[in-house]
Amino acid sequence: MNKMEWKALRVSLFIGLAILGAANGNGYGESPGMVQSSFGDRIRRMQEELKASMVSPASSPSPSPQPGTSSPRIYRVTSYGADPTGKTDSTEALLAALSDAIQGPSKGFLMHGIRNLGGAQITLEGGTYMISSPLRCPSAGAGNLVIHGGTLRASDKFPADGYLIDLSAPASSASSSYNYEYITFRDLMLDSNYRGGGILVPKSLRTSIDNCYIAHFTTNGISVQSGHETYIRNSFLGQHITAGGDPGERNFSGTAINLMGNDNAVTDVVIFSASVGIMISGQANTLSGVHCYNKATGFGGTGIYLKLPGLTQTRIVNCYMDFTGIVAEDPVQLDISDSFFLGDAYVVLKSVKGVANGVNIVNNMFSGSNKGVDIVQLDQSTGPFKEIDQVVVDRNNVRGMNLRSTVARGSTQGNGTSWTVDFSSVLLFPNLINHVQYSVSAGTSSLFPNHCLRNTSQNRVVIESDVAVPASVFVTVDQGLTQ
Repeated sequence: MNKMEWKALRVSLFIGLAILGAANGNGYGESPGMVQSSFGDRIRRMQEELKASMVSPASSPSPSPQPGTSSPRIYRVTSYGADPTGKTDSTEALLAALSDAIQGPSKGFLMHGIRNLGGAQITLEGGTYMISSPLRCPSAGAGNLVIHGGTLRASDKFPADGYLIDLSAPASSASSSYNYEYITFRDLMLDSNYRGGGILVPKSLRTSIDNCYIAHFTTNGISVQSGHETYIRNSFLGQHITAGGDPGERNFSGTAINLMGNDNAVTDVVIFSASVGIMISGQANTLSGVHCYNKATGFGGTGIYLKLPGLTQTRIVNCYMDFTGIVAEDPVQLDISDSFFLGDAYVVLKSVKGVANGVNIVNNMFSGSNKGVDIVQLDQSTGPFKEIDQVVVDRNNVRGMNLRSTVARGSTQGNGTSWTVDFSSVLLFPNLINHVQYSVSAGTSSLFPNHCLRNTSQNRVVIESDVAVPASVFVTVDQGLTQ
């Protein structure tokens, strides 16, 4: 029992005894009425003192909040007049809240020129807000800010090329090489109303987009331009809200995520409708746990498009390509592994200048419909691949599709002086074998033939001997290693 509780108990006992004494007299000849009169004031005073002592600091009245805020560094948009029902335009109210947060108190800096707002929060309070123009910060050079908890919907007057949230910096206020740092968008639904895009992140550092649902965009759901380390997590994007098999799928357009910068990560994201799921034209990006069923390849869609010929540097791991595949232009340092391709989805290596270097397509599963679709295909419509080095397509398991690989094994038997093993149906690149290993087993023959590799043209390996023998020939070939 703490000190305050002991004090309350002692006062209660005293009051009880005093009342009992007042009822029976004090034993010194005073009447009960006289006792009640002498003790009454004292009892009331002690009751008031006890009541005051029991008030804890936490229950003390708090100062009135500043206009537009409910507590320090929490900016509730309804305090600025935003309409949470979405019936009236809330653009000005939301911009006012954003302005107060960006220009609010700060302590120190993050990157040079970027003020640390200390984790200030703009809360949408679970409402739906209609806006008629993009939400842009009034000045650059701020960081450590969170916007969360509600829905933004574009009005019919919203510009067709705008973004609901736009981190572009005003030209007059750019204070560093980055616009913003450590801005977090979470628990948001963004409805572009088929007018423009969802979130634009140009020249920003360590932006986080977490648990967001972005729909009805016509340009990009999320566009990242320059900057570094935008992390997109646990989110859902689709131009049309559907769960697959949509009758209008042929007409899907737009790009769900457009990464035109370096060092970004997309993890545990579902893209359920768009012409292109993820477009990448920056280096050193990572995709993990992405499920693309945005638009089937048969309808002209692409799940992931890598558009940085000659310097891809992208890792795609543990993803689910659902009826829509991956296209990589002149891939250099590309890893596609431990992923699942369903519904005849496949990987295309597209020649731009004929370069493929440092490519791993390994340990994936492909499941198709027995229509003769190759799991990995070459687009050489603008010219053949000429610089091929360290390309490994191997250890993929296939069901209902055609296996393609850069490593193959085969065997043949015969009685004669020549044996041919044809790998043309398996090897990825036409007329290219860089390395051959083989063995000849002459079985029960008493002859000891001399033999050698004679030819590898058209992906056919020819082994010849100097004398005719019955033999089994085992061959392993590799296209991808020139070193």
